[in-house]
Amino acid sequence: MTVELPAESEHQAARPPLPPLPKGGSKDEAAPRTYDALLVVGFGGPEKMADVLPFLENVLAGKNVPRERMLEVAAHYEHFDGKSPLNGQMRDLMAKLRDELAAHSIDLPIYWGNRNWHPLLADTLREMAAHGVKRALAYVASAYSSYSGCRQYLQDIERARQVVGETAPQIDKLRVFYNHPYFIAASVVQLVEAQCLVPEDRRDAAYVAFTAHSIPQSMATSCQYESQLLDTCQQTAKAARIPSERWKLVYQSRSGRPEDPWLGPDILDHLRDLSARGVRDVIVMPIGFLSDHMEVLYDLDYEARQLADELGLSMIRAATVGSHRLFVSMIRWLIIERLSGDAQRDASGPSDAWPDVCPADCCPPRK
Repeated sequence: MTVELPAESEHQAARPPLPPLPKGGSKDEAAPRTYDALLVVGFGGPEKMADVLPFLENVLAGKNVPRERMLEVAAHYEHFDGKSPLNGQMRDLMAKLRDELAAHSIDLPIYWGNRNWHPLLADTLREMAAHGVKRALAYVASAYSSYSGCRQYLQDIERARQVVGETAPQIDKLRVFYNHPYFIAASVVQLVEAQCLVPEDRRDAAYVAFTAHSIPQSMATSCQYESQLLDTCQQTAKAARIPSERWKLVYQSRSGRPEDPWLGPDILDHLRDLSARGVRDVIVMPIGFLSDHMEVLYDLDYEARQLADELGLSMIRAATVGSHRLFVSMIRWLIIERLSGDAQRDASGPSDAWPDVCPADCCPPRK
């Protein structure tokens, strides 16, 4: 598989040249179809202020998060009239994915179900069953292995199947894709776009802060979330020609009790450190997120930017992969892997591709 980076930016002439991206061996044709549909599984998000508290109660059900923290997060939505951009971005991704599949003669109708807000998974599985779907692939909007980013989605899908009953379709999740060549390529494009916004005379001195959602340290030690994130960051930085001393993986959106250790450093602390070291320009790239949803908008575009302005730091926020055409193509390739039965799994960098079926002991819940 050869990945071509698009020449679609008004800043194209200012782009640094990118090294060749990895080649793989997936077939470019799908074998006879063995699945009836594709299920796109999202996190979900509120569409108006009245949705916010019920949505957050769904998200935090059974979790040890103080109610004061939930109300604090609810207040973030007031800056955006209670509307998360996540559902709209999911609709855009599905529209582009339909076109992508149709262009390559992959005949899979696309359904959409969320973990935490409408359309909810159980409702979607009922609809699929009514349409005669017996077996479906699932694209889960999460690139990395962790309890909340992988296993919990599997549990929620199975719970929804139990609610629907014996007519519920069998669901097979597409694999984790943190090191897929097309995911890396889409991330590189977004980072280079942000680099080109730094004044040319300061570009070589700009720092990059890759951010991801923090998780409890006790959860991180029992999964490969950290190592996978670092793998993605290293490959993205290398392709964008960012030397190792000018980038760092940091975290955002912590939500637990203050006394519990979570992954760090926090993005705000990192910005303070960069300022103290005399750094003038920082590119903040939420590489742990696939879409510019509420935690990206509030924690980075509002809170981090406000701090950067106070510190005199020039901050540019790189876009997530969202519905970039390379990312949409990646989803198609993941589908082809499963349709073709090809043993070859494309991966970039030092790690092998993640297996189709996660190990039984992978990403246990926090104890």
